[in-house]
Amino acid sequence: MATTLAAERPRLWAPARHRSFRLLWTGQALSLLGDGFSVVAFSWITLSLTGSTLTLGYVLAFQAVPRALLTLVGGTLGDTWSTRTLMVASSWTRAALMATVGAAGLTGHLTVWMLCAAAAAFGAVDAFFQPARVSILPSVVEEDLLAPANALLGAGARTAAVVGPAIGGVVIALTQAPVAFLVDAVCFALCGVCVARIRTRPRPGAPKSGSAAPGPSLGARIREGVTFTLRDPRLRTIVALDTAVNFCYAGPFTVGFATLADQVLRGGSATLGVLNGALAGGAVLGTLVGGAVGGRPRVGLLVAALAGWLGAGMAVLGLAQSTAVVVATVLAMGFAIGYQGVFGLSWIQRNIPQDVLTRVVSVDMVLGYAAAPLSLILCGFLAGTGHLALFGVVAVVLAGTGLAVLASRAVREMR
Repeated sequence: MATTLAAERPRLWAPARHRSFRLLWTGQALSLLGDGFSVVAFSWITLSLTGSTLTLGYVLAFQAVPRALLTLVGGTLGDTWSTRTLMVASSWTRAALMATVGAAGLTGHLTVWMLCAAAAAFGAVDAFFQPARVSILPSVVEEDLLAPANALLGAGARTAAVVGPAIGGVVIALTQAPVAFLVDAVCFALCGVCVARIRTRPRPGAPKSGSAAPGPSLGARIREGVTFTLRDPRLRTIVALDTAVNFCYAGPFTVGFATLADQVLRGGSATLGVLNGALAGGAVLGTLVGGAVGGRPRVGLLVAALAGWLGAGMAVLGLAQSTAVVVATVLAMGFAIGYQGVFGLSWIQRNIPQDVLTRVVSVDMVLGYAAAPLSLILCGFLAGTGHLALFGVVAVVLAGTGLAVLASRAVREMR
């Protein structure tokens, strides 16, 4: 076993030998740190100005809605323009927005409507970065390095998602909220610098630079991307599972965790923090193990196994009364999510034509954005009747997803 692990270890870190991948990893980590900063900064400064949680909801909605509405546009432009250019432009624009908000806050000129406008602009610009950061990878590393590269990027992304809000909170506690926006601006500016220095390989099938030939309209290209995604049963299955996992994250891993920590385990906020830490830690570990294992397993079977595993985990969470059992279950669920995510994403990047890849990624993201609020509403309602009903309904949905995956031979044989 030790010899095997030693032999696999260099494979996991192989993408890091490429300068462009290191720049991509650093740029993505900085961007996600900035995203975490922005959530804390927008939340804290809104409450400081108004003291109203309702207003905070408006500000966060102003950020979320444009991101959801424009992600398909960002994905479509990513298949026509340079994904690197989109990422750089988005990063520097977000840096300018955050710097402006921070300066306005420090000089006492910041208003709620300025915050709403900045949040909306931030969400709109971020919609062009997110699909591009996923679809750029095949033009940065070779095909056989996609799995370990996705593992390293995924581990960095999950770590940044936890560390970003924590550092943002510390910065605000030691200084004041507007300073967090300025630090946020630095993160995005450095991200733009890193991504601008990436050297990408030509994408097969991509439009030639400088071509003046007219193409389909933006709306037609968006429809083409949606149709391509829904027409392929294998791709449709992966997207459906991603949506189901997002559904699990939004409601059961927020409302459900809070309900468990407060009403069942009686551990309060400390237990809630442990549960979130177990989920994040398991996901990072699963991501790294997936990258180290490498190869091309049957992704369809992994998809079905993940759905079944998560369904079983939800059932355990609905029945468990012990903190140790709940934490172990959450850790195992996070591990499965991270492990399968490496191979599912690599399959998409390897099998989807480059001229439609960013659109497919954006469709996947939009469905995830749509699943999140629905999950929160449904789980909030179910939590009122008891945590068993909350986790039980989600377990049934996931079990049905797993069985549907196994029913398709084309999906079962995916590699």
